[in-house]
Amino acid sequence: MTFTFRPLDPPRDAELLHSWVTHPKAAYWMMQDASLVDVERAYLEIAADPHHHALLGLDEDGTPVFLMERYDPVHRELVGLYEPLPGDVGMHFLTPATDTPVHGFTRAVITAVMAHLFEDPATSRVVVEPDVANTAVHALNEAVGFVAKREIRKPEKRALLSFCTREQFVAALGVAA
Repeated sequence: MTFTFRPLDPPRDAELLHSWVTHPKAAYWMMQDASLVDVERAYLEIAADPHHHALLGLDEDGTPVFLMERYDPVHRELVGLYEPLPGDVGMHFLTPATDTPVHGFTRAVITAVMAHLFEDPATSRVVVEPDVANTAVHALNEAVGFVAKREIRKPEKRALLSFCTREQFVAALGVAA
C-alpha cells in the first residue's frame, strides 16, 4: 500500500474527521461526544499552532484513509513529562473504523507515518504516548521499532511513553533510512 499526505483542511475535512473520531472504535481519541463544530474548532486550533500539525493520509486514488498528527514535545502534549532530546517529534495516528477491514492496513499506515516523519532529516526520534490500555497500538508501535520506557500520567489518561529512533525503525522494518 502506498500513501501520500496532505495538510488537513479543517473546514473541508471536519465532517469526515467527525465521523472518524466519534466512532466507538476511536474511543482512545477521546472525542466521542464531540460535535461537528467541536471537531472543526479543535483542528482549526491545530492548524494555527506552529508546534502541532495534522495531515491526512491518502490512498492511491487520493481518498483520505487515515489521520496523522505530528507535534513538538518540547511545546505540546509532553511538556514536563519527560526530558526531550533534540530531534524528538511526537506523533498520533488514527485509522477510521470500517466494516470491511483490510489485512495489514493499520501496519502499513503506521509504517508510512513513521517513514514520513523520518523523511525530515531533523527527526531523530519519534515519541508516542498512547493510553496504557490500548494494547493493539502498543503491538503496532513495537512492530515498527518503538520501545516502551515507562508509564506517565497525563491530565486525560495514563499513557505508555515510548520512543523509536531512526535506527530502531530501520532495524524493525529492514528499510533504507
